[in-house]
Amino acid sequence: METWLMITFLCLIFSLILKSIRSLFLQSPLPPGPPIVPIIGTFTLLQQYFKDPKTLLQNLHAKYGPIFTLKLGSQTDIFIANRFLAHQALIQNSTVFADRPKALPTKKVISSDQHDILFSFYGPIWRLLRRNLTSRILHPLRVKSYAQARKWVLDILLHRLKYDSYERNSKGVFIIDHFRYGMFSLLALMCFGDKLDENQIREIEESQRVMLLNFSRYNVLNFWPPITKILFRNRWREFLNLRHDQEAVLVPYINARRKIKEERLRKGGENNVKDSNDEFVLSYVDTLLDLEFLEEEKMTKLDDGKICTLCSEFLNAGTDTTSTALEWIMANLVKYQDIQEKLVEEIKGPILFGILSGKL
Repeated sequence: METWLMITFLCLIFSLILKSIRSLFLQSPLPPGPPIVPIIGTFTLLQQYFKDPKTLLQNLHAKYGPIFTLKLGSQTDIFIANRFLAHQALIQNSTVFADRPKALPTKKVISSDQHDILFSFYGPIWRLLRRNLTSRILHPLRVKSYAQARKWVLDILLHRLKYDSYERNSKGVFIIDHFRYGMFSLLALMCFGDKLDENQIREIEESQRVMLLNFSRYNVLNFWPPITKILFRNRWREFLNLRHDQEAVLVPYINARRKIKEERLRKGGENNVKDSNDEFVLSYVDTLLDLEFLEEEKMTKLDDGKICTLCSEFLNAGTDTTSTALEWIMANLVKYQDIQEKLVEEIKGPILFGILSGKL
């Protein structure tokens, strides 16, 4: 067994050396970049890239110009460090650069073989997923249906801020943690259609953050995958276990939503339900359960793994971005006191109107 493993390893190394030598003597149509000495040069660049990628890219930009090529392992990347070239590529030639490349091994796992909006190839599946999100969840008419959800989250946020302020005895509150929890609670409700308790929200949040915070640890698996999957097989197994744990947390909520949807259909469909106490809100999972797309010449639905991927994408995309924006808003309110006065006046208007009209 060890002999065959050694022979396989030597064959792979030999093929990589031949490929690298061939690339040295053939003119490449790619932008300039550092020449790669077979094996040694690649490992040197990999070491620098993992240690301090920012400094490495800045040095290469200064040496090779605004656009350069960097080959790391089996992956070739082109970096653009000029806003005019970036505009030319992404705006003026948007159709040329609209597609996505084939996903790396780890990204292929977390994207369910590129069945999400971020990594999916530009084509019918990407358009279907994007249209579903924008028209059925993020459309202004749909956003209004989440008014009660926003009120629920706002009450939670205010309660947590007041409680934390009281506990700390006016020593300051780490507001970003509360913003992040509030946004994640709102997105979880929009995703799964139910008001989850704190333990459930924390469980889902932990499964997402563990993957996000540790993802860079598994980047080494993307370089020469046939070799690294053998050399770092324990790390690869650890990564797959993380993904499995993530699905184990989300699938029960997906199944619960599927059951609710089936019960509503048996009772006559969501459009015919007249119960005034019914708090049903169309969730992201509901829309994903309805989707059908053409694959291998037949119409198919999303399986639980792909739905988990899209739910993770939805939860991760909106949490830190929105909570960070709220944090910056609060920082500017503290820094610029005149904004506080304008804000108070704007708040007083609707509140006073509500009191006079009997709505508050």
